[in-house]
Amino acid sequence: MKTKLLIPFVLSFLFAACTTPSEKTQAAADANKTVNVVFNNPGKFTDVKTSSMDSEKDRDFLLEQIKEYIQGRAPRHMADGQTLSITINDFDMAGDYEPWHGPRVQDIRIIKDIYPPRIDLEFKLTDAGGNVLSEGTRQLRDLNFMMITPGISPNDTLRHEKNLINNWLGTEFSAINKKQSR
Repeated sequence: MKTKLLIPFVLSFLFAACTTPSEKTQAAADANKTVNVVFNNPGKFTDVKTSSMDSEKDRDFLLEQIKEYIQGRAPRHMADGQTLSITINDFDMAGDYEPWHGPRVQDIRIIKDIYPPRIDLEFKLTDAGGNVLSEGTRQLRDLNFMMITPGISPNDTLRHEKNLINNWLGTEFSAINKKQSR
C-alpha cells in the first residue's frame, strides 16, 4: 500500500528534476514579452464549423491549445519589450472528412497531401515604446506538411498546425529582429 503512494511522489520529483536550467532561463527571459492571441468569429472557421466539433466546448478546447502554443513559442522569436498581437481569422487543420467512404468513416479525418493545414491571420509587432515594427496579413500554408515535423510528437493531433506556426514565427520575426539589431 505504501508503495502505491510512493510511486506518484517519486515520479513528480523526477519530473521536477528534469526541468533544465535553460527552460527556467528561457521562461525568465520571456517574461517581458507579451503575446496576445484573439480568434475572430471562430464559429465560422473552416474546420470548427464542421461535424468534427460536437460543441462549442470542443472548439474552444482546440483553439485554446493553439493559443497557448503560440503564446509559448512566439516569445522565443521576439526581442525584449516587444508585444505581438495576433488575430486568427480562419483555421483549417490538416486533412479533411471524406463522407463518401461510408458511415463508418464519416467522422474520421483523412490526412492527405491535398488537405494542407491553413491559418489566416493578422498580426502587429510593437516595441516597448509602442512603435509598430511590423504588421500585416498572412495566409499560412504548408504544402509539404506530410514531411517529418521535427520536435513535435507524432501523436500530437495539432502537429501539422504547430509546425506551420513554428515556420512562420521563425521566418517572420527572425528577419524583423535582424533589421532592428543593425
